[in-house]
Amino acid sequence: MDYLSLIREPIQSDLNRFVELFNESLTHTDGLLGSVLSHIRQRGGKRMRPILIFLTSKNYCNNVNDVAQFAAVGLELLHTASLVHDDVVDESTERRGQASVNAEYNNKVAVLVGDYLLSSALLRVSLTDNQRIIQLLAELGRTLAAGEILQLSNIQNTELSEDVYFEVINQKTAVLFEACAKIGAIAAGASDEEIQAAAKFGQNIGLIFQIRDDIFDYFSSKDIGKPTGNDMMEGKLTLPVLYALKHTDMESMLTLARKVKAGTVNKDEIAVLIEFTKQKGGITYAEQKMNELADEARYYIENSIHSEEMKRSFSAYLDYVIQRNY
Repeated sequence: MDYLSLIREPIQSDLNRFVELFNESLTHTDGLLGSVLSHIRQRGGKRMRPILIFLTSKNYCNNVNDVAQFAAVGLELLHTASLVHDDVVDESTERRGQASVNAEYNNKVAVLVGDYLLSSALLRVSLTDNQRIIQLLAELGRTLAAGEILQLSNIQNTELSEDVYFEVINQKTAVLFEACAKIGAIAAGASDEEIQAAAKFGQNIGLIFQIRDDIFDYFSSKDIGKPTGNDMMEGKLTLPVLYALKHTDMESMLTLARKVKAGTVNKDEIAVLIEFTKQKGGITYAEQKMNELADEARYYIENSIHSEEMKRSFSAYLDYVIQRNY
């Protein structure tokens, strides 16, 4: 099934305008800055976050106004800035199959361009002239940074906690989708009750998105854009392996988990830990968690989405996030 076409159908013209505005924000006449922004612009992507803003806005007021457009550009610029900075922190060399900014240029350029993108995000969101949305985006920037710091501190934490895992992915990923749904509802003039319902839907979508992303790390695929076991190589233990470790008394596996946290694990040991995770039902458990969150999201679609056309798009959005393979 072509989920993306179903998702975009009600808002295709709005999405086209967004791409024009976003690319305009990633254009500069200066040689080096222009070159880096062009490099980022080529990355493209599915635009899942602005799409959620537009779908939510259209659901509540049957159109996508300038407030939603400017907010979407601002949020996507903020998200892009955070990715550029994250790649520096993680010493990543690749992003979506393309060389990361820090790898293509250097860390100094990447940090400065990330700052430029952040300032551009603030400039764009200011055009909404909506204090609530401006404040929301500012808070989002703080939360994303706090989530990265929490993740770094968690690597040093020897405790194997599912609760901390969910706290990290909520601040790193779910909060972005939550903000998208809230922005769409606010831009449409929805009631506070409708805004909160939309926000919960966005949060569930974001949690599902990150759990699916984490599952990818246990399998080999050239489409994913990151090597199998990369999270463990960076000291991160995600939901599947946390479940497997919680349900074992094998000291050898717990020792490997501690080596992941200490940054002393090698690729062969990671392969052993990945196979152990699969055998212990870690992938199945993570998929079960996704399905529980999806049930909540489907309740929102059934009860809060106003037209059959929009229900089809929202349902396709949810199904795509669950079933995507990269």
